[in-house]
Amino acid sequence: MAPGGGRGGGRGETSRLDESDVRVRPGRGTRPRSKRRPEHADAAAAMVVGVDRGRWTCAPDDDPGRRVVAMRARELGRTPVVVGDRVGLVGDVSGGEDALARIVRVAERASVLRRTADDTDPYERVVVANASHLVVVTSLADPPPRTGFVDRALVAAYAGGLTPVLCLTKADLADPAPFAAQYAELDLPVVVTRAGNPDELRPVVDGRVTALVGHSGVGKSTLVNQLVPDADRAVGEVSGVGKGRHTSTSAVALALPDHRGWVIDTPGIRSFGLAHIAADDVVAAFGDLAAAIEECPRGCAHLGPPSDPECALDAEVAAGRLPPGRLEALRRVLTALRIPAWELT
Repeated sequence: MAPGGGRGGGRGETSRLDESDVRVRPGRGTRPRSKRRPEHADAAAAMVVGVDRGRWTCAPDDDPGRRVVAMRARELGRTPVVVGDRVGLVGDVSGGEDALARIVRVAERASVLRRTADDTDPYERVVVANASHLVVVTSLADPPPRTGFVDRALVAAYAGGLTPVLCLTKADLADPAPFAAQYAELDLPVVVTRAGNPDELRPVVDGRVTALVGHSGVGKSTLVNQLVPDADRAVGEVSGVGKGRHTSTSAVALALPDHRGWVIDTPGIRSFGLAHIAADDVVAAFGDLAAAIEECPRGCAHLGPPSDPECALDAEVAAGRLPPGRLEALRRVLTALRIPAWELT
């Protein structure tokens, strides 16, 4: 028996081993983790046209008529993805019945239409992304026009970077001039339609991504169905992930004929909570007024006396640089930030 045999010999043998002779069994955490995310340089560019239950329907840029159902990639975490978002897709983008792609990238948004549930809710909900225009549809009769809803929609558009357009329907039932006159000093484009004829609205939507909002019964659905003749079929394609169900609380983007643009219908919007918007956000949308409010005291709501006696906009009127009617129209819209939504809708 070798000196120091038995168990003692085992200890002697061990003493002559180094770490290179010891086999280490790999376990969790031994493999280095990289924070580098895949670049997905080959991701297909697309626009989100529908959202339903954790699935997004997308229209690829190279074939806008194809519809690709996608899930959000794990590396995006809880990044919100809404209708109008520009995204990058990888995986199966064939648009087949059982195909499922992944959204791996969401581009920076050019504009956002946001709202909160009410004026006390701090949680913002992005309703639509990247629309260039917001068409606020209101009827002149049956039901009568609601100034409060229009004002709140204008506030949301100005603050979100969208160009608002006022669309007055059912002009065959009432004169549009008195209602339109309230907004004349804001340089707000006004489109008038009669008997559901959308011809006056076509130049606004052609070649653009345009969102439409309006209360029930004002004729918005009629306009959408005439602008997009197959709107009912298209809604079925982009909702329910093949189940043909369109939720009334989600927006949906519909392609204009020959893909000349997109109309985004927002059937779930009944009012705009504006808890996320400050008066400065609205005034900043007016180039001729944005510089003037820099002279206002902190916290100024730009409503003038008695609540804002030192508002710099009054000095602009006194100096002849701001028409009184323009300031009056702006302040009426800004008042929507002070009056609870339920009193205006």
